[in-house]
Amino acid sequence: MTIESKSDKLRAEVRGQTVLVTIDNPPANTWDQQNLAALTDLVDDCEADRDVYAIVVTGAGERFFSAGADLKVFAPGDKGVAAEMAAAFGHAFERLAAFRGVTIAAINGYAMGGGLECAMACDIRIAERQASMALPEASVGLLPCGGGTQNLAWLVGEGWAKRMILCGERVDADTAARIGLVEEVVDTGSALETALALAERVSGQSPPAVASCKRLIQLGRSSSIAASYRPERDAFVDLFDTADQKEGVNAFLEKRPPRWVNG
Repeated sequence: MTIESKSDKLRAEVRGQTVLVTIDNPPANTWDQQNLAALTDLVDDCEADRDVYAIVVTGAGERFFSAGADLKVFAPGDKGVAAEMAAAFGHAFERLAAFRGVTIAAINGYAMGGGLECAMACDIRIAERQASMALPEASVGLLPCGGGTQNLAWLVGEGWAKRMILCGERVDADTAARIGLVEEVVDTGSALETALALAERVSGQSPPAVASCKRLIQLGRSSSIAASYRPERDAFVDLFDTADQKEGVNAFLEKRPPRWVNG
């Protein structure tokens, strides 16, 4: 498969059935309209390529995952530019969150503002021990517009979301793990390796089953548990229309690895 980025500020590399996406916009790996649009297009391409099972996102260099938006863009106070940037952030991170496969953020340094919002749009977050995370927008008269107010509260609860957003509190990796913002803390320099190894495990899972499970898990954000039981049962039955359901069960019974066809 061939997956390419449309921006030199966002690199894409195929690693087996995983696409590694590296935010590469020095010095702080900031987001702008160009690389946000490139991320949206890149996820679209991954969605269309049935051989892509996972996406891993990390930052170039040793200091930053991403510092978010370059504030110079907002200095003139242009409301039109603000609307364009808000739309770009929203489209990119909502598209990342909706990818049918598994997305993992390898947080290798500072994840601030839109950088943390990108990580929160992923399914799983691996943070290096020296990483630092914050949504500091209110300290400069702004607010998180890439899903930050919603996703942070969902991940860590309303209290910690208010501490971080309303009080500007920055958290280190250990605190992030304790409050549920990240799933694992690893040594400096090893987040990417850990994330790629985790992504590799996705290839052992049935792709249609993973897509259905992810959709059902995320359904809980906009629905009650009781209202989600029926869709869960329906999705279970729907999997019997796939070749991978038959392959998975028979491979288990025959004591051999499954050969997924993603359909």
